[in-house]
Amino acid sequence: MSVAKRFIATTKMRHNANRHVAIIGGGIGGLTAALAFAKSGAEVTVYEQAPALTEVGAGLQITPNGMRALYALGLEPKISEKGIVAQAVVPTDAISGRAIARFDLGRQRPPYRFFHRAELIDLLWNACAANGVQVKLGARISEIASNGSFQCDQQTISADLTIGADGVRSVARTVLNGASDPFFTGQVAWRATVPVKDAEPVATIWMAPGRHMVTYPLEGGRLNIVAVQERSQWAQEGWHHADDPGNLRHVFADCHWRLKSILSDVETVNLWGLFRHPVAPKWYQGSLAILGDAAHPTLPFLAQGANLAIEDAFELAQFCDNDADIENALSAYQDARKPRVTRAINAANANAKNYHLRGLKRYVAHAGLRGMARVAPDAFIGRLGWLYDYDVADIHR
Repeated sequence: MSVAKRFIATTKMRHNANRHVAIIGGGIGGLTAALAFAKSGAEVTVYEQAPALTEVGAGLQITPNGMRALYALGLEPKISEKGIVAQAVVPTDAISGRAIARFDLGRQRPPYRFFHRAELIDLLWNACAANGVQVKLGARISEIASNGSFQCDQQTISADLTIGADGVRSVARTVLNGASDPFFTGQVAWRATVPVKDAEPVATIWMAPGRHMVTYPLEGGRLNIVAVQERSQWAQEGWHHADDPGNLRHVFADCHWRLKSILSDVETVNLWGLFRHPVAPKWYQGSLAILGDAAHPTLPFLAQGANLAIEDAFELAQFCDNDADIENALSAYQDARKPRVTRAINAANANAKNYHLRGLKRYVAHAGLRGMARVAPDAFIGRLGWLYDYDVADIHR
């Protein structure tokens, strides 16, 4: 049975039919939730504070687990026209410029793809509009009550279900859990894109002592760059803080000329501090729920932030569609999602250390990767089978 047919099979009970669902936040998680609820019969309104549905930032990687949920929502034809199908991940010694190993992604099904965030936002927005979702732009949310009602532009909004998809600084999370203090990880990250011609469709992980950089191509002749450095001087959280490209180039000044050549083309770059947030203890109360970064912010070392939010959105809609009692559905949603996202976050945290090894540990780790590529080339990706093989549509069939 195809994933699209499995989605139809899971929505026969249609408890979402005629429910009014309000979603705070028009990012990837919020729009995916809007589409999933709309397809199961709900009346959906998205409240987005930005004046337009545009997405800052640059690239993201949609792995097979996230792709299955998007396919199940009927987006396979449009997705096949967008993004770049990834062929491999290539761990590379950033100092010597030599590829340490090459691990195949080309056999992943559904395909593993590289997207610009704006492409995916646009695709989701068009699908939402086609399914009757209303989007309120420039919406200022001043207060959210524990029962899910909230103030928007001096009006009180009430819904059968309110979903906080409002990101790492989520107001909805604070309502459910109180204020929390994330801690600085001792790492900062830069994000940029540069022009590129005929780039191979691979994700290259340039590893150096105390820092690393990931590059992969995007449509339109651009190369996405995310670079991370360990340092004690912290930076603010969030993607919107401009930095001098010279600071980024200085951090990698002792690296191979190919890496430095990429950075020489950087004209604008954003810097942000990497903070670790605990997984929220409570994901719901009454008719208020949270998903994605609002529930479980993750560090960018496993390419799962968007994918986990997409999974959350699909499963939340399915649990609600299968149970007339909202609180029962939200309890099942939290119980199902929390162990998985916690495992993924722990795996991302471990990668942060593995990319930045020094001295003998670095030599041993690189030798291990070379040996794995020769003897068991599928083992590297196979270790992530628990992550990539997850099928939200099959679970809710």
